[in-house]
Amino acid sequence: MRDVRWRRVASQIGRSTAVWAVSTITMLVLAALLPDFRLQSADGDSATRIAVTAACGAGAFGVLSAVVWPLLVRLLLLVPALVLGLLVFFLNGSLLLLALRINPSGRGEAAPETAVIVAAVMSAVASATGAALAVRDDETYRRRLHRLATRSRRSHPPCPSTPGLVCVQLDGVGHDVLADAVGKGLMPTVARWLSTGDGGQPTHRLTSWRTDWSSQTGASQLGILHGSTFDVPAFRWYEKDRGEVMVCNRPTSAAELQRRAILHTGDGGLLTADGASRGNLFSGGAGEQALVLSITTRRRGREYRSRAGYFAYFSDPANAVRTALSFVAEVAREIGQSARARVRNQRPRVSRSGLYPLVRAFATTVERDVVVTAVMGDMLAGRTAVYADLVAYDEVAHHSGPGSHDAEKVLQRLDRSLALIQRVAEHAPRPYRIVVLSDHGQSPGETFRARYGLTLGDLVRAGCGLPVPRRAERTHSGAEARAAVRAALRRPVEENHGRHRTDSGSEPMVLASGNLALVSFPDISHRMTKEEIEARHPALLTTLANHPGIGFLLVRSKEHDGVVLGPHGTETPLAALDDEPGPLTSFGPGATDAVRRTHSFPHTADIMVNSVHDPADGTVLAFEEQIGSHGGLGGAQSYPFLLSPVDLSAPTEDGRQLTGAEQLHRVLRRWLGELNGPQVPLSAADEEERAA
Repeated sequence: MRDVRWRRVASQIGRSTAVWAVSTITMLVLAALLPDFRLQSADGDSATRIAVTAACGAGAFGVLSAVVWPLLVRLLLLVPALVLGLLVFFLNGSLLLLALRINPSGRGEAAPETAVIVAAVMSAVASATGAALAVRDDETYRRRLHRLATRSRRSHPPCPSTPGLVCVQLDGVGHDVLADAVGKGLMPTVARWLSTGDGGQPTHRLTSWRTDWSSQTGASQLGILHGSTFDVPAFRWYEKDRGEVMVCNRPTSAAELQRRAILHTGDGGLLTADGASRGNLFSGGAGEQALVLSITTRRRGREYRSRAGYFAYFSDPANAVRTALSFVAEVAREIGQSARARVRNQRPRVSRSGLYPLVRAFATTVERDVVVTAVMGDMLAGRTAVYADLVAYDEVAHHSGPGSHDAEKVLQRLDRSLALIQRVAEHAPRPYRIVVLSDHGQSPGETFRARYGLTLGDLVRAGCGLPVPRRAERTHSGAEARAAVRAALRRPVEENHGRHRTDSGSEPMVLASGNLALVSFPDISHRMTKEEIEARHPALLTTLANHPGIGFLLVRSKEHDGVVLGPHGTETPLAALDDEPGPLTSFGPGATDAVRRTHSFPHTADIMVNSVHDPADGTVLAFEEQIGSHGGLGGAQSYPFLLSPVDLSAPTEDGRQLTGAEQLHRVLRRWLGELNGPQVPLSAADEEERAA
């Protein structure tokens, strides 16, 4: 045992010496190439003196990177994530300047901007050298990956030999998008899992599942991790009893939704048994949490610091430099792609200026690198269940389109992340089953505003007889809206005074979630009925239902409990939605059940508005500025995918399609039970389903 320990020490010393030597050579080369970087005095020095100066400088920089850098990264946790890339370069360059200043030789100086370049190159070279030497030793490779990953629990029990479950969510990737990417060769790792060629057998099966009406991450992930999507009508909605707008990606809202789900199910979540939650909106009851939105409102203890995952990753300066370089490259890539789209006059198109290049770069580089590394650490620590969300594709597809070249490039990089996770599984102390899934898809189409020249909010105001912005008044659609108001009110209105204002009490609140919108009247404490809305705003429902960009409305009714309104005065009670052909036929199977369920929620809006959907090409009209959208009914947004190992039981025994995130939650619980036995807790609903 002692001999093994000494061999490890000798091996580590040898690797450190090799990295030091390579760093010294790198510094010498950079000093020869960069005019503002010198390792000798103004009068010149001997080659030996210059080499000693380089060796001392490289050594000092290495020590500072190992000792001081982690302390600086802790301070980075207080800095907005979007400026992280610039700070990484600045701080790394500062460490190099400090290393040159404390150099015992008394030589060496660099201009500040040159120091940034030298530090970045040296960190990258040192990291590559260390990695190349480490991969020859599996045990060393495991220790290195573990060190780069998130911290382990202080007292982790002995790792069981039963398989663990790793779930990687590719946010926003629809079933058809994934299948198409595999067919084009963009995702070779996934293709290899599914391939039956050369006499081999596939290791995974690909199936689709259907979301609820609210086809967005907040509802789906809450259902997957906590087993409940109850009372989540959209991505954002207004709650009259609390006087508050709920937004799924707002920390306070996420925490409240998680609390409600736990109360509703009586269970802590999917990950309560030795689990880890990485990059998610909700914790799933995991003991290990990093970059989890629902815990960012907590202030006590290190385990509740949602950004601790950043420290775990960026405490290695090589990681910081590599990701920062990728961040800058992604910003440049987005600026170039956006400019090309404008030059080619691509349609549909939305604005991609402002902070968006930084937001995209963060989602596609920083978030991806941190989350993937955290998952690697969880596997090497032998945790039982891991759930992680990679949001890169969803962010790019919103602005570039679900099938765009930009989005396809993101899928290629995500496939490489899956390959890395698979390789790390080979070094884990227990076997793992890797499940890849998505929370929703995306439907293409131009925006409601681009097609009609006004927002849904403008249309609602017109229907209420409220003033409409001048830009909307000048559009053809704005004229249509005013004409609809006049027709509904059955009274002539002069064009110069074309707004009939009713006694509204307060203005309506319009909140968009992709191609789903919710209209609420805040001054009315209850959910208004169709009759109440018509009495207060006689033209509103007719204006909305008859607009060519709107597919249908859902409102409460005194006579029928709930009704779906369509164009030309069609009014279908919820109980009659199954009649063929119905008003929701074009929105696909399951649409009627989804609408009925949403109608039963306590916080469903006064008016639920779903955009029109063209079944021929799957397009919808987003009420937000997105050309790839999700949140409502219509097209690919409702059909995400589930890629699961074939040695786990089939998602459904009868081959029927999975419906709703709550059902997917029960499937994942079943698989955890198959892998680890009854130690995985079941909620009351799961027990009832198993008994049935």
